[in-house]
Amino acid sequence: MKFTWGLALVGLLVAPLSWAQTSGAPEQELIKLENTWRQAVVTRDKVALQRLYAAEYQSIDQEGAVWDKEQDILIDTTGGSRLASFTLDDLKVQFYGDVAVVTGHNTSHGTFLDRAAKGDYRFTDVFVKRDARWQVVNSQVTPISED
Repeated sequence: MKFTWGLALVGLLVAPLSWAQTSGAPEQELIKLENTWRQAVVTRDKVALQRLYAAEYQSIDQEGAVWDKEQDILIDTTGGSRLASFTLDDLKVQFYGDVAVVTGHNTSHGTFLDRAAKGDYRFTDVFVKRDARWQVVNSQVTPISED
């Protein structure tokens, strides 16, 4: 059961308003894409997620489970787990040619199997620029302990 919630959180780690990539500062382009990803998960937008994730996309949840593109999209768009709110902050972007690494913090609130659930996480997302647009190829999330 934790796997499903973790996968939903991985998908939520990232995404506001459109998939169009603007010609602003490169860092702002990736931050906007992270917010767009976040929004797509909250609204369960399967088409948007399919466009964002590269064919070889892979995510690793807080328990170490590995999910591919189709598994991640399925968990984010169907089932009894659903995010009500999701926030991103402390975003940092680093570029390595046509590869970008985005790290940050997210907080989520929602339901998991009809029970209230919330979490605080650090994440790392890896993007590759292909055909003049960024796609995510890897995402990893780590829970922040409450100790």
